[in-house]
Amino acid sequence: METTTQITIERPADLVFSVVSDMSRNPEWQKGMKSCTWTSDPPIREGSTYDQVAEFLTRNIITSFEVVEFEPDRKIRIKSVKSTFPLDITRSVEPTGEFRCQVTAVVTGEPSGVLKWLNPMIKPLVARSVRKDYERLKVLLDG
Repeated sequence: METTTQITIERPADLVFSVVSDMSRNPEWQKGMKSCTWTSDPPIREGSTYDQVAEFLTRNIITSFEVVEFEPDRKIRIKSVKSTFPLDITRSVEPTGEFRCQVTAVVTGEPSGVLKWLNPMIKPLVARSVRKDYERLKVLLDG
């Protein structure tokens, strides 16, 4: 399963990147995100780790992630290292003006366990959820 979402935000790219790369801020704009806690010391870099608890289809999904790629103010890629729904997520921010940027999110993953049987139904749910999350991010940052 793979889904891609793009959205334009009327804020400087470095500001937007500071939000999308700080996973502890995910609950501010991601529906169903109960908590995200860094388990490694700052600054954020390749090898940084965090744990999150998210609700999806009425189930709590507990996931540990590692930052596997990091380009300051530009791109962060995270990969689950322990999860019932393994994910690989890339968030990139491209300046399109002094106070405007394009945010792109690419989410790939394959559910396991009970969720594996629901895979055909999960892709559209994940795509819609990701799109709505980034719409909430836009509202949060654009004001």
